[in-house]
Formats: sequence, structure tokens, C-alpha cells
Amino acid sequence: MRKSAPLLAVLFSFVFATGLSAFEPDTGDELQLEVARAIIDVQKTDPGINKFFESAAGYAVFPKVGKGGIGIGGAYGKGLVIVNDQAVGNTSLSQVTVGLQLGGQVYSQFLFFKDAAALESFQRGNFEMGAQASAVAVTLGASADADYDKGVAVFTHVSGGLMYEATISGQKFKYEAL
Repeated sequence: MRKSAPLLAVLFSFVFATGLSAFEPDTGDELQLEVARAIIDVQKTDPGINKFFESAAGYAVFPKVGKGGIGIGGAYGKGLVIVNDQAVGNTSLSQVTVGLQLGGQVYSQFLFFKDAAALESFQRGNFEMGAQASAVAVTLGASADADYDKGVAVFTHVSGGLMYEATISGQKFKYEAL
């Protein structure tokens, strides 16, 4: 045990010194802690996603989005908008789906805003992404070829569940400044 304590201290210092997560949560806020965990998890799964965290004007993180359906379905999640490593607002997403679908799933979703104009558009409220918008499923190296579409890049990181679907849907977001 004595030999492992210095090793754990070095490992802990290395993880936080390498900038796996620059966002520092308020330890009294459960949503902020969930967001920080989601960021660390996605960065471990695909370290290449760091280029989005580092270069985006801001980003929204939904640490737990629940999705389910049988014929008609939906999804809902709460999250935070982060600018310059500080939470600046609360956000929520809702989605209604229609089509062939069966199952349930929990995932994290990340929206990166390329510039101030894209971020401000989101912050004005009632932001929507249509059926044509696509999200990149986070796997090792998935972010390497990902790019912004109309100023927004979207990534999802599945936590659990199984969902079969061939649906038409869109997502609606709400924003409230802190």
C-alpha cells in the first residue's frame, strides 16, 4: 500500500496536468459534476475530441440523455453551456421521433459551437436541429474526420441500452443563462 500511494499521486497529477478536463465543476452542484464526468469519459474514449474542446467558442454538454420508443418515441436531457471553462447557462434538449423504433438508450451529447455567432444563436433560445443534422458516435478516432455543420459539431457517447430505429426526428434546445 505504501508503494502505491506515490504512484497514485503521480497518476492523479498527470491526468489533471494533461488537461483531460479544463472545466472545473462546483463540487456542490450535481449537474456540474455529471458534466465533468461526461467530459472525462468522452476524452478517454476519443482523445482527438480535445481539439473541439480547445478551439470551440463554447460547448453544451448533456451528461445523461434518456431515449426510448415503440413506434413513437422521444428523448430528454439537461445540461450546461460552457464558455472559457466556466458554466454560463443551463440547457435542455427534447426530441420526438416517429417511425420504426424499439428500445431505450442512455447517452451523453456534446454540441460544440465553432464561433461566437453559432454560440449566440444557441443562447438566444429555442434552437433546433432538423432531421438532416447528424451526430458523430464517439469511438476511438471518431473525431478525426468530424467537422462543423452550420457552425455546430455534435457528438454522442452511448452509456447503455439498445435502440433499433429508422425514424424521422429533430431536436429542440432551450437555454437559460446562469
